[in-house]
Amino acid sequence: MNLYCSWEPIYGIHASVAVVEPERITALNSKGIQQGADYVLYWTQMNRRVSHNHALAYAIELANSLELPTLYYEGLGCDYPHANDRIHTFVLEGVPDTARALEPLGIGYAFYLRKKQRDPNDILYRLAQRAAAVITDDYPTFVTHRHNASVPAKINTPYFVVDSSCIVPMNRFEKREWAAYTMRPKITKMLPEYLHRVRLPAVRKRWTEKRWTWQTNVTDEAILALVASCDIDHSVKPSTAFRGGSREANRRLRSFLNNNLRRYAKDRNDPAEHATSDLSPYLHFGHISSLEVALRAKEHAREHKLVPDEFLEELIVRRELAFNFARFTPNHDCLDSLPDWALRTLEKHAKDARDPQYTAKQMETAETYDELWNATQKELLVRGKIHGYYRMYWGKKIIEWARTHEEALTFMLYLHDKYALDGRDPNTYTNVLWCFGLHDRPWAERPIFGQIRYMSYEGMRRKTNVEAYIREIEELKRT
Repeated sequence: MNLYCSWEPIYGIHASVAVVEPERITALNSKGIQQGADYVLYWTQMNRRVSHNHALAYAIELANSLELPTLYYEGLGCDYPHANDRIHTFVLEGVPDTARALEPLGIGYAFYLRKKQRDPNDILYRLAQRAAAVITDDYPTFVTHRHNASVPAKINTPYFVVDSSCIVPMNRFEKREWAAYTMRPKITKMLPEYLHRVRLPAVRKRWTEKRWTWQTNVTDEAILALVASCDIDHSVKPSTAFRGGSREANRRLRSFLNNNLRRYAKDRNDPAEHATSDLSPYLHFGHISSLEVALRAKEHAREHKLVPDEFLEELIVRRELAFNFARFTPNHDCLDSLPDWALRTLEKHAKDARDPQYTAKQMETAETYDELWNATQKELLVRGKIHGYYRMYWGKKIIEWARTHEEALTFMLYLHDKYALDGRDPNTYTNVLWCFGLHDRPWAERPIFGQIRYMSYEGMRRKTNVEAYIREIEELKRT
C-alpha cells in the first residue's frame, strides 16, 4: 500500500501548520487512530537522531493534535545479518546523545538492547498496543525494508513511514532513474521546495517519567560491557577511526567545513589528502541528516565565498540517485538490476579465464599480489570504511580475481555487510553495482570486464599518491 496521506484523513481534523510535507508520508495500513491511547510512538530504525528528523516532527504533530505525549523508541537486536562489535558499538555510542537531546523537549525515550536470542523480541508490539499511531522511517534497504513490509499488518494502529533520509522525498519520483544525468535536472528543479530547516514542533503534552523493566540504560562508560554481553560476532572489533553519535557527526562536519570544503573539488579523489567529509557512517545510521549537512555547507560556502557544487553533487544527486535505485528496484542486490548493455557484455565474458584467481579467504585477509588493493581491504578491516575512489578500484579487482561475476558481487556485499560502517545502505548497493556498469556507460572491450569500465594500478598511481596511502594503512595496521 503506497498512499500519499493528506492531513485530514490522518488526524480527522485540519492541521493549522504542517511542518512535514505530505509527500514524505506514506500509510502502510488502513487502521484508524487508536482511541484511549497513551502516546504517539516514533520508532527510529535508521534515522537515529533528533535534529532535522521529519519522522519525529510528524510524530509530534500528530501527538499534539491528539493531546498526547510523544514516545521515541529505539532498539538494537542481536539477530541482524553480521551483527558484530563494530556495528553494535557505533549504534550504542549514539544513544546517550539522543537521550540528552530528547529530555529537554519533553519527549519520552525508551531504548532496548536485545542481548540474547532468548530475550524478548516483541517490545515494539507491546508499545504499539498503547499507541495512537506508529511512525517510523521510510528506508528502502536492509532490515528496515523488511520490517516495514511485515509489521503494519500485525498491529491494530496506523503505521506511517516518513522519508527523513532524502532531501527531495523519494515519493516525488514515479520510476527508476537510469543515471545522474536524468536525476540531476529533476532534483535541481525540486530542491528549493525542500532545502529548508526542519524545526520540531513544541510539545504540548510532555512525557511524564515512566520506565519499563526491559529498558536498557546506556552510558558512555557502559558500552564496552554491553557489547561484550551480546550474542553477536565479537571477532569484528570496533572501528579505530569512527565513534558513533550525533555529537561526533557534528564535530566531523564542522572540521570538514572549516578545513576541507575549500579543497574538496581538487583533492577529494586522493585518499592521502583526507579532503572528504567521512560522514557516510553517520548518514547511514542517521546520526546526522543530509539536509542539515547540505544547509550548513551552503551557508559556510556563502560566508567564505566558496563553491560547494562538487560536494553537493555527491551529497544530494548521487546519494539520492542511490535511494531512487533501491526504492524502485526490488532486486537491488543482484546483477539482474544492471542495464541491458552491461548484462549482455558480462554474459559474453562470463567464462573468461581469471589469472590470478583468489579465494574469498585470501581476499578477505588482504593476501593478494596488489599492495594497493591489500591496503584498501586492510582499511575496511580496521577502520570500517574505504575511501570512495579507491573503493571503485577495490571492486574492479574483485571482479578480475573472483571465479564468476556473481561471486564477485556476493563477496563485495558480504564484506560491506560484515565490516563497513556505511554498508547495508542504498549507496552500498549502487556503488558496488557501479563496478559492474550501473549508472555508467560502455567502454572499450577487454577480457572478463567486456565493456565494463576498467581501472588499473598504473592509473591509480598517476592520479593519486598511492605510496603515501599504503604507508598510512600499514602504520594504522601496525599500531
